[in-house]
Amino acid sequence: MNGWVDDLEANRRTGIDLTHRALRFAPDDPEALATAAFALGYFGEDIDFAIRTIDRSLKLNPSFSRGWAWSAGLRNIVGQPDLAIEHYKTSLRLSPRDRLGNFGITFGIAHFLNRQFEDAAAILVAALEQAPRFPHTLRVLASCYAHMGRLDDARAIVQRLRLQTPYVVPAIQLFRDPRHRELFLSGLRLAAGERD
Repeated sequence: MNGWVDDLEANRRTGIDLTHRALRFAPDDPEALATAAFALGYFGEDIDFAIRTIDRSLKLNPSFSRGWAWSAGLRNIVGQPDLAIEHYKTSLRLSPRDRLGNFGITFGIAHFLNRQFEDAAAILVAALEQAPRFPHTLRVLASCYAHMGRLDDARAIVQRLRLQTPYVVPAIQLFRDPRHRELFLSGLRLAAGERD
C-alpha cells in the first residue's frame, strides 16, 4: 500500500503465505484471525473468506477493539461503508484511546465512499496528524479534495505524497466495488493532473 518495498508482488506472496501459516498455527486466536483476515483482504485474496474470518474473530472475542477496526477496513474494501462506520464506532466505544492513524483512515474512507466529502476530509486530516507519512491517507485525501473542487489543496497533497512514494496511484487496488474504485481513482487522477 505504501510502495516502500522493491518487489510488490513478492511482498504480496510472502504476506499471503505468512497469513495462511498464522491461520494454521492459531485457528482459534481472535487476534491472529482478525489480523489474517485484514491481510488477506488487503492482498487481494478471497474477500469472502476474509470476511468470514474477521466475523469468526469477533464472535470469539466481541470485545476485541482492533478486530472491529480491521473489520471496518474490510467492509470498506468490499463496498459496505455504512457497516464500516458502525464497526469503527464499536471499536472506539470498546477502546476510546486506541485511535491509531491508520484506523482513523478507515473512518475517513467510509465517509469518502459515502460521498460525505466534508466529513471525510476532516477525519483524514486528523488521521494525518497521527500518522503523517501514511501514503494511503494522502491518496484518499487528495481524491477527496479533488471531488470537493479544492484542486489546489488536492495537488498540494499529491506533492506531499510524492515525497513518500513514487506511486501516486497504488499498485494494489483495495476497493472491490467498481463504483468506489472509480470514485477514488478519478479523484486521484484529477489531483495528480492526469486525464481520465
